Amino acid sequence: MSEDKTNPLMCDPVSGMCEMPVGKKSNAKTAIPTENKPVKIIYYTDPICSSCWGIEPQLRKLKLEYGDYFEIDYRMGGLLPDWSYNSGGISKPSDVAHHWDEASLYYEMPIDGNVWLEDPLDSSYPSCIAMKAAQMQSKEKAVKFMRILREELYLNKKNIAKWENIAEATKIAGMDVQKLKTDYDGDAKKLFQEDLNLGKTLAVRGFPTLFFADANNNQLIVYGSKPYAAYENALLALFPEAKAKKFENKNSLSVFEIYPTLAPKEYAVIHNISVNEAKIILEELCSKGKLDKKTIKNGSLYIRK
Repeated sequence: MSEDKTNPLMCDPVSGMCEMPVGKKSNAKTAIPTENKPVKIIYYTDPICSSCWGIEPQLRKLKLEYGDYFEIDYRMGGLLPDWSYNSGGISKPSDVAHHWDEASLYYEMPIDGNVWLEDPLDSSYPSCIAMKAAQMQSKEKAVKFMRILREELYLNKKNIAKWENIAEATKIAGMDVQKLKTDYDGDAKKLFQEDLNLGKTLAVRGFPTLFFADANNNQLIVYGSKPYAAYENALLALFPEAKAKKFENKNSLSVFEIYPTLAPKEYAVIHNISVNEAKIILEELCSKGKLDKKTIKNGSLYIRK
């Protein structure tokens, strides 16, 4: 996409990137200190980024196979500050609906674009700030919280800029709603601004962007939605000693003990099978009453009972 047509909600399937209207490459390298594991990943994302939803299968597999060797620092990008944009053929929320339906088919992940017709978001900032508030309670629960926000948005067509929907996701994630509200109204805004500032320093120009760094500050960057091998290779280039821990698949339900909800594409990538094979297995589990299923116009999500 040419720079003058860049719109943050017009995610380009070819680059796998939701690009920001501003932001240029920088030659300066910002230090990314590792902490508890050999590799640190700074992941710039946004709860409403359809390309970030598109890499959930790859990230979930990477965590299963190489989780012992890296930690992820989730940073919020602020994809949609407001609707003052008028570019890339998108000038109002309803313009996004068809584009999201196309993204769903491209990434083979369930997305119902009709949220932009029925209850459109005016900004992604509330959900970004909510994610920072969630991280103040628990980094682990915050990852679940963002997954819940995305499922609510992409499958249930919930406007996750509204507090009542953020509060509901907080409850489902097992966090303290009152504390999250206090932090949301307070320090979480500063933390979000810090993410935006660091993003400028790192010259983040779109989402997803993943910075891989080792203890010597060697860095590799993976831009956009890429096949699993791109993420695996970046990790192995920085830490060649890493050995893939093959997922112990005791039975076809095992992975649901770790990830309570899975789309067929996620199940397929994790098990290294085709999406069609995954659908057959998941449908059989569903018909036997082992899983619940949420079906929308562009796919399904299978849910641990």
